[in-house]
Amino acid sequence: MKIAIVCYPTFGGSGVVATELGIALSKIGHTIHFITYHQPVRLETLNIPNIHFHEVEIPDYPLFKYQPYELALSSRLVDVVKAHTIDVLHVHYAIPHAYAGYMAKKMLADEGFHIPIVTTLHGTDITLVGSHPFYRPAVTFSINHSDRVTAVSESLKQDTLRLFDITTKIDVITNFIDIKKIEAKEMPCKRDLLAPKSDKIITHISNFRPLKRIQDVIKIFEKISSSVSSKLLMVGEGPEKQKAVDYVKEKGLTESISFLGNSNEIDKILCYSDLFLLPSEKESFGLSALEAMANKVPVISSNAGGIPEVNKDNFSGYLSDVGDLDGMAKNALLLLQDDIKLEQFKEQAKEQASLFDIDAIISQYETVYSEAIASNQF
Repeated sequence: MKIAIVCYPTFGGSGVVATELGIALSKIGHTIHFITYHQPVRLETLNIPNIHFHEVEIPDYPLFKYQPYELALSSRLVDVVKAHTIDVLHVHYAIPHAYAGYMAKKMLADEGFHIPIVTTLHGTDITLVGSHPFYRPAVTFSINHSDRVTAVSESLKQDTLRLFDITTKIDVITNFIDIKKIEAKEMPCKRDLLAPKSDKIITHISNFRPLKRIQDVIKIFEKISSSVSSKLLMVGEGPEKQKAVDYVKEKGLTESISFLGNSNEIDKILCYSDLFLLPSEKESFGLSALEAMANKVPVISSNAGGIPEVNKDNFSGYLSDVGDLDGMAKNALLLLQDDIKLEQFKEQAKEQASLFDIDAIISQYETVYSEAIASNQF
């Protein structure tokens, strides 16, 4: 199949999933065309057979206060579909991508091209942006006019059905991890470069938005470090970062907490780690937790959204109510103060992550694509 993938090219979960999916599909013979405003960060090279990148250029017109990305994207989609005889369009995020995809579909139909649209819902497009009354009609329209719709967790599916008047079937196809790719990178971790051998290394990775509860991460670590010599690695960028940096300086924690910014070396960072913290108030899935688990890092998390579908309580880590900092710190210490139990949970974390291996997921997308194509034929 010739598949066009539209996504955000950033460090966020939806962009990572879309890029990894495209790479995996290309490896089994499909031709993939990424269409976005910048080369996706996980697309480390374009020298991959069957992968093409088409940049969406946005002309700067003084007439517009905000440049019309949806218009530029839909026009680019029309060009790519016609030039490369695309079989199916897979858009990640309801708005603006499904909305732009629908406009492209209608323009193409006028010229005799009939392209099916598969929309994958990732979370923010539904629970944050899409649920705003201003956007709700556009999101509802975009979902209901997609040929097939998938959601990355059962929790997100139920949120979508609760928040919108949806008439289209939603299939759950979870996020995934490439276990073999991680295993191929396994190497002796020189963790002494980051912390003394006696220290435990704790990690948090996110986009530092308010719902990630960044202050909670640091306060949980404060409770942990009062009992166990440890170091916290904070990976990512976002609006809550500066507040966190200021707090760390105020509390004199700069020697034990490091802010690493965005990174393309997540697997290496997780290789150093003993524990992963994810106290979010909302997660549609929890891809960062899955990446940690695949690298044998147990997860201390909230039980919000789709996280319980990923992190199995008392097996790959522990779940607590949102805001229960004492409970999360207590659960962390259960592992960090017992090396035998910690090693057991590390192995169990990888075992749990293997349930989400890409080999078990990719065929589900192939089925959805084939069905969308078949239903769209005239």
